[in-house]
Amino acid sequence: MNALEQDLKRLVPLVEGLGAARAKADPHRQKLHIQPPVGWLNDPNGLCKVGDTYHVFYQYGPFDPAGGVKHWGHVTSTDLLHWQHQPVMLCPDQPFDCHGNYSGSALCEDGQLWLFYTGNVKLPGRYDYIHEGREHNLCLAVSRDCLTADTKECLMRNADYPEGLSCHVRDPKVWRQDGVYYMVLGARTREDRGEVLVLSSSDKRRWRHINTITTPEPFGYMWECPDLFQLDGQWFLLVSPQGIPCQNVYGCGFFALHGDFRGECTLGDYHPLDGGFDYYAPQSFADGERRLQFGWMGMPDAPYHNPTVEHGWQHCLTFPRQLCRKGELLVQAPADELKALRGAPAALADGAEMAVSPCFELEAAIGGSFALTVAGGLTFACDEAGSTASLWFAGEALGAGRDRRTMELQTPCRSVRVLADASSLEIFVNGGEAVFTTRYYPEPGPVTLRLEGAAGTVWPLAL
Repeated sequence: MNALEQDLKRLVPLVEGLGAARAKADPHRQKLHIQPPVGWLNDPNGLCKVGDTYHVFYQYGPFDPAGGVKHWGHVTSTDLLHWQHQPVMLCPDQPFDCHGNYSGSALCEDGQLWLFYTGNVKLPGRYDYIHEGREHNLCLAVSRDCLTADTKECLMRNADYPEGLSCHVRDPKVWRQDGVYYMVLGARTREDRGEVLVLSSSDKRRWRHINTITTPEPFGYMWECPDLFQLDGQWFLLVSPQGIPCQNVYGCGFFALHGDFRGECTLGDYHPLDGGFDYYAPQSFADGERRLQFGWMGMPDAPYHNPTVEHGWQHCLTFPRQLCRKGELLVQAPADELKALRGAPAALADGAEMAVSPCFELEAAIGGSFALTVAGGLTFACDEAGSTASLWFAGEALGAGRDRRTMELQTPCRSVRVLADASSLEIFVNGGEAVFTTRYYPEPGPVTLRLEGAAGTVWPLAL
């Protein structure tokens, strides 16, 4: 352990201790979702299960709720409901990652965690940091106890990537298949075109570029946070493309992949994963026979804000979602463990209003157009004639600058499921064919629900 790492290992717990009371006093502090003890959170990283323990890492800026230099924060759980804060796993303490331990993934082998991540370095000088002045290094940290990184090393630098790329090559996702290790990396070309690099290795350290996946026509200038996996016989490529036309600043979605990702392959149509305000950079992992996914409940460079900054923290992850295949589509639903938190059910009649705990779950069968209003100013509605679903805020305070989002539905709305926490809503339409995720900021205490055009059931949720 070098001197910088020693100091950071001491400093982060000190900062967390000093800011803990201020963060906990925030009425918008979440109850069910992973959130930073203090400071900033963004992308989920290194998702895995070791024995009976789930490990979730995340981009963590402990010193600044508006961002700051990125570490890897760490939480663990045995039930996906109760999360224990662990010491920071990765600190920016080496020449190859001194300006941030950026996103990556975990591989559990030989009783150890192999953590692949991007080491960010910004050289001093007058650079654009796109085509020059930045290093995005492929790095590896190994942990024997799953709590402390024993070693760190740089495996590849920008000069080792294929020709024609900008300095932006990052976010490794690694898995083992047929006795070979594979990796996908998000990339931006010098012509400002997004793509995904595919690499292979026999030993997890020496990597070789074997393929590049992209669309026939340019689709955004950068594909961040790639995730490639097979589900019920179909391969899917998930990316967070920057520079595409969409309602949010950046997109987040998936393609069905046909052929062999290692060679000849094509991508199907692009589908957004979420129609709300706050969803980006999702990652998934295999949990036995099911595939679970976490996303960042935030959006880079958004024009709206989060008042939690005033309490010294910002952002959270989504509740874990189980992914299922429906043809060439992915559907999402809260992990089954959520139902263990349900209290006594209450009926919400059509046109009636109810006051509930801010942490609740709602389910409703839909026969046509309907509208659900939460806290008197956040409305989610489906229009039967137009086959659209919309989410909008009335007033500035509740949405903190968020306005309206609309998504076309693949099929008419026939069911809706809502998961609410102290300052977030995750809305699943038709079993998760469409999803809307947003942060929101109601007054402390119970929130009101009003359902028009349908009747539903409401459960309070308690940890």
